[in-house]
Amino acid sequence: MSVALFPGQGAYRPGTLAGLWERGDDTVRDTYEEVDAVAKEKLGRNVSSTVFRPSPPSPATLLASAPDTLQLAVFTTSVATHRLLAERGAQASVHLGHSLGELAALTCAGAYDLADAAAVLCERISVLREHDTSGGAMLALGCGRERAERVVALIDHPELVLAVDNSAGQAVVSGPADAIATAAGIAAQLGITSTQLRSPHPFHNPLLAEARRQLAARIAPLRTRPLTVPVYSPILGRFYRDGDDLAELLALHLVTPVDFRTSVAALHAAGAREFVEIGAGRVLTALITEALPGVHAVAPLAGRDDEAGLAQAAEALRDPLGGDAVPAAAVQSAVPVAAPAQIAPVQVDRDDLTAQVRALYAEAMEYPDEVFTDDVLLEADLGIDSVKQTELLSRLGDRFGLGVPPTGLRVADYDTFGKVVDFVAAGIAP
Repeated sequence: MSVALFPGQGAYRPGTLAGLWERGDDTVRDTYEEVDAVAKEKLGRNVSSTVFRPSPPSPATLLASAPDTLQLAVFTTSVATHRLLAERGAQASVHLGHSLGELAALTCAGAYDLADAAAVLCERISVLREHDTSGGAMLALGCGRERAERVVALIDHPELVLAVDNSAGQAVVSGPADAIATAAGIAAQLGITSTQLRSPHPFHNPLLAEARRQLAARIAPLRTRPLTVPVYSPILGRFYRDGDDLAELLALHLVTPVDFRTSVAALHAAGAREFVEIGAGRVLTALITEALPGVHAVAPLAGRDDEAGLAQAAEALRDPLGGDAVPAAAVQSAVPVAAPAQIAPVQVDRDDLTAQVRALYAEAMEYPDEVFTDDVLLEADLGIDSVKQTELLSRLGDRFGLGVPPTGLRVADYDTFGKVVDFVAAGIAP
């Protein structure tokens, strides 16, 4: 089984694909120009004129001067790379995106056409610019999840959270700048290395709850399509399904942590042995080779010769026996469903909380969202029996960090949807 890895925020290298651009490669030029057109309309800027200039900016310069362009560059490079590999007859068994990379993973699996996917990213950039007033940041710690969580617990700041579990040797925390500075200081005292990430926002943090709500509303009208390749989400802890509300889920990414470590382990246990980074650099393949020393990991755009790297990646993605790709159903059935991702407890307004609980119930029951009004009777009106209600309450506990339902809880006391929302609100109140 082969896995295409779609990297996130840090996957930018000056000069990536520049040789192909300069030689007039149709795939590279068409991809960048299509994203340019959308970005110009929505943000007043394009990507190619910056990243393909004679002396392209460094990552630090781009983050400081044009963070929007940095995000667009990461996304467009991934899409162009995937198209170049497809031209060479290469197709992965499954896509795995990391943070921002999930949008590219979905796009390359057919969920959006490129123009609509670029519109999703532009709206994401816009809502974060308009609604993130936190001044927050992200900090990579040279330790595993458990030690990172202890650092967070020592600081005891309500808005400092574990944002990303990358590997046994790296976790990322996210939060306000002062809390991040404190985390770096404590990490130094404990002998843990730390690096502040090049990130314009504190991603995967409930600080972005308002941006999440706005993004879901803005991208909801965009058309989605059935997936042609399975896409596994380290944020959801499962494969995407064709019935998913992608607008809600992509917006949820802003406030929900990434469990990359567990996702990679699950795919490896299911038979994944070839991993190819579909983007610039080797951010994700470095994590893969650290965690799984025996696998074959290829980063085609991490060296000086993009053409040679693409040829090597295409070979890695081809079935070594010359047969068909692993069927999607076989891939999905081989990978266990991870525990639901958790959002750290945070105070949210009731409308936002209602929307989140409604989305969970609607997905679990396969009912339309609109049936979950405050006064609807779960059993009498919707046929949700007490066993299923208990299961749903347990899922809410996982989702909102409430723990399992307390001993003695009476499901009959929460017979309407509105009472369920009140139950969650009481549990996450500071």
